[in-house]
Amino acid sequence: MILVTGATGTVGGEVARLLAADGPVRILARRPGRVTVRGPEVGVVAGEYGDRDSLDRALRGIDSVFLVTNSPTEPDDERVAAAAAAAGVRHLVKLSMMAVEEPDADDFITRLQRSNEQVIRESGVPWTFIRPRTFMSNTLSWAKGIASDGVVRALYGRSPVACVDPRDIAAVAAAVLTGQGHEGQAYAVSGPEAITAYEQTAQLSDVLGRPLRFEELTLDQAREALLARYPQPVAEAFMESAERQRAGAKAVVLPTVEKLTGRPARTFRTWVTDHADSFGTVEPTG
Repeated sequence: MILVTGATGTVGGEVARLLAADGPVRILARRPGRVTVRGPEVGVVAGEYGDRDSLDRALRGIDSVFLVTNSPTEPDDERVAAAAAAAGVRHLVKLSMMAVEEPDADDFITRLQRSNEQVIRESGVPWTFIRPRTFMSNTLSWAKGIASDGVVRALYGRSPVACVDPRDIAAVAAAVLTGQGHEGQAYAVSGPEAITAYEQTAQLSDVLGRPLRFEELTLDQAREALLARYPQPVAEAFMESAERQRAGAKAVVLPTVEKLTGRPARTFRTWVTDHADSFGTVEPTG
């Protein structure tokens, strides 16, 4: 039996869907009504990381856990790791980030994830870390500008990133959760190509069948937009991350998806085509 957390999110929900297609899965959710993965093999436990009783209920009889945490202040990895150790869980698979293994990354979010990984290492529960590069789905933040005036606005439009389809991250996680010999491993996961925001805008334009223009934000504009959505340490971490991307730190393409799933990683064009309704309508061609 596998427990999936974060199942109302982009990656966790896909992990739960993949696992439920092959066998029983349990989901821990703070808001069970938001869980869209349903079926006779799916059990949903209401609870949250800060409630040890609900964690214990969710972990009863569980062999493996897929862990997603995102709080910048709560010790959620520590809470889950301690409860998992007490429950006799045999494998804890954590969604982390690729920057953790890169020495030049020292922003707030990266330091936090490094600390969270260390907590899990020290818990005594056998672990695997999934460390993806930037999600392709982050470009959904452009949808409003595309809808309103056909403009994509972002910082450093010429800086490449080997962004990855969240479905591929989930496929890697599912392979690790159901496979053998992954304990003690950390898997860095990228997409199949390094692509810039200018190139993403061109592909969006082509797929959506409408002209789009890229407009590069200034540093002040980018910081202001981030501060409107995130606490200052998180916003500044994203700014530092953008500087690393501009320096080429995020352009490396890795074969992890194909190695662990047996198929190539999806391209950005494929992701956009499959999610075109989130940006607009795909118009018929020729």
